[in-house]
Amino acid sequence: FLRANDGQEHRLGVTASTKAIGKSVDRVRAKRLLRELFRRSTRDLAPLRHRYDWVINAKRSLLTATEELRFREFRRIVEQVARSEANVRGTSPTVREGS
Repeated sequence: FLRANDGQEHRLGVTASTKAIGKSVDRVRAKRLLRELFRRSTRDLAPLRHRYDWVINAKRSLLTATEELRFREFRRIVEQVARSEANVRGTSPTVREGS
């Protein structure tokens, strides 16, 4: 999920539920992986016209995915947001996994 913010930077919120991920160790690892992915994706986020508050829900498959696959999936989401910005002006795009 994401929502436009008035700040200078994108912000990230990560959820990793017991139901979706499992044990605490795995939830902490999933959140760490997503924070690092977001941190290293600033170049991909730069072309967006607006700054957003991103909320990413971790899934179990994140733990076994390769780094390349994680980045590819995140880039796909960013591209979807960019297309949404181009199509709908003045509103915050809502992006859901599988959309």
